[in-house]
Amino acid sequence: MKIIQITDTHFSPEKTHFNGNWAPLLSWIEDQEADLIVHTGDLTVDGADKADDISFSMDLMRQVSTPMLIVPGNHDVGHFSHMSQPVNTERLARWRSLAGGDRFVEDANGWRLVGLNALLFGREDEEEEAQFEWLRTAFEERDGRRLALFAHKPLFVDEPHEGDTGYWGLRPKQRQRVYDLMAAHDVALYASGHLHWAWKGRFENTSVVWGPSAAFVIDTLEREMPGERLIGAVLHHLGDEVRSEIVAVPGMTAHVIDDVIHEVYPASAPKARAAQEEAE
Repeated sequence: MKIIQITDTHFSPEKTHFNGNWAPLLSWIEDQEADLIVHTGDLTVDGADKADDISFSMDLMRQVSTPMLIVPGNHDVGHFSHMSQPVNTERLARWRSLAGGDRFVEDANGWRLVGLNALLFGREDEEEEAQFEWLRTAFEERDGRRLALFAHKPLFVDEPHEGDTGYWGLRPKQRQRVYDLMAAHDVALYASGHLHWAWKGRFENTSVVWGPSAAFVIDTLEREMPGERLIGAVLHHLGDEVRSEIVAVPGMTAHVIDDVIHEVYPASAPKARAAQEEAE
């Protein structure tokens, strides 16, 4: 089975900085003749507050002839409670009504594909607990199928048992609960986005992949992370073994967020600039 993973497209009808990457990405997708596409979140620039961003971006996704499954990112539904756009009932309802759900289970070719809403992790509320129960059931009822997990946020950034990485990775408590479920089942792949770095490696028996953004890379506004800076997608080949190929898609522009953050995410620009100056 051949699956295309795209992520962090950051589309918007108002802030059009990255929209030009859709045409070459769509052309490349159609050439691949894949069985399925999974979008691992940050579909939008600001779907967390703007319904038009979600509607516009979903209209673009409907141009694809291949079936597509989508999970949200923090720019789609919000993030931690202490941040300016916390994930909440209103934001979740907006996403669910316009994008058709925030998690999925899909069975095909001896595999069970599971998509998580990673932004529920860390809430420590009924929504988070309901997703963990749903995940446990999805694993236990897989009926011998191998498992591939897709989510916006990675399990870890630097190493599997690191401490809290704040904005970037899963928090240790929730990460350990995912690890415990993975250890009890045949999880062959965990694929995510969010970091705007492209990397692949392993955690115990699981292949771990960070898909490259289809919008922008980060220069000096954040620290160096494992992997490489590129714009593109991932081809996952799921069979007896898992083989994932990170692809720099021809014709796409590697925008640098440092250059346009004051226009695209003005609320983040002062904080990012202060962090950069402190590092220097």
